[in-house]
Amino acid sequence: MSDLASPVQLLVVTGMSGAGRRTAGHALEDLGWFVVDNLPPSMLPDLIEVSRERQFSRVAVLLDVRSRSDFRKIPEVFARLGEAGVVPEILFLDASDATIVRRQESVRRPLPLQGSGRLLDGIQKERKMLAGLRGSADLVIDTTSINIHELTARVAEAYAEPDETDLQVTLMSFGFKNGLPIDADMVFDVRFLPNPHWVPALRPQTGLAQPVSAYVLGQPDAEPFLAHLLGVVDLIRPGYVREGKRHATVAIGCTGGKHRSTAMVEELARRLAAQGLRTEVVHRDLGQE
Repeated sequence: MSDLASPVQLLVVTGMSGAGRRTAGHALEDLGWFVVDNLPPSMLPDLIEVSRERQFSRVAVLLDVRSRSDFRKIPEVFARLGEAGVVPEILFLDASDATIVRRQESVRRPLPLQGSGRLLDGIQKERKMLAGLRGSADLVIDTTSINIHELTARVAEAYAEPDETDLQVTLMSFGFKNGLPIDADMVFDVRFLPNPHWVPALRPQTGLAQPVSAYVLGQPDAEPFLAHLLGVVDLIRPGYVREGKRHATVAIGCTGGKHRSTAMVEELARRLAAQGLRTEVVHRDLGQE
């Protein structure tokens, strides 16, 4: 490969079929990225060469398991890219099995690895083949409960203005009764705080409302908890950047994801933004019963 005179930022967009890979690709194109779909992994070094010649500074490649045997060469290809000074960033899109089944049935298309078997068989084969990439991903987005517009917004938030000098934090509120978020790097539980649900005047409101926020943040244990979380972010921030992981998803859960976790996420986002850290807020279960 050629010298490093023309640096290229390479983003590998991968994940489960039906999880929104092409939607993410379209969003990246709108942001000015040069996007290539279904390129065999072994051709990535050649793509970097061409990108340097044409002075493409931001290149996104949509990879899936359709290449099958070539897909297994990814570790070797990534090692070659690293030797040439290109460290791929990985965006992994995931979704629950039930969601993938529903989406595939709506478009009436089989999964790449399904063959003559059941849809669920194809899903499990994909999960097994993609396990290594998911474990190495810089950012995982679970699209189970978000729509196309919300996915586009999350991609834009992460990649519209690349900043390799600092960490970006996604803060997510959720309800434990609806399950753990599968795309979280860290999960914290605020069910130790009194629940506004049992205060009649606060029950119909959410953590976005000032009375609920004041009630939650006014609890004696709220401030020490927030201080602890800020300390965790300060601790991991330089290490994540040093290791080339520029995104972290911090999930805060309560029972239903309506009061305590929402108020805590909003306050934590405010404090992190005041420190100059890029943040994105996602209230996963707000609005659900």
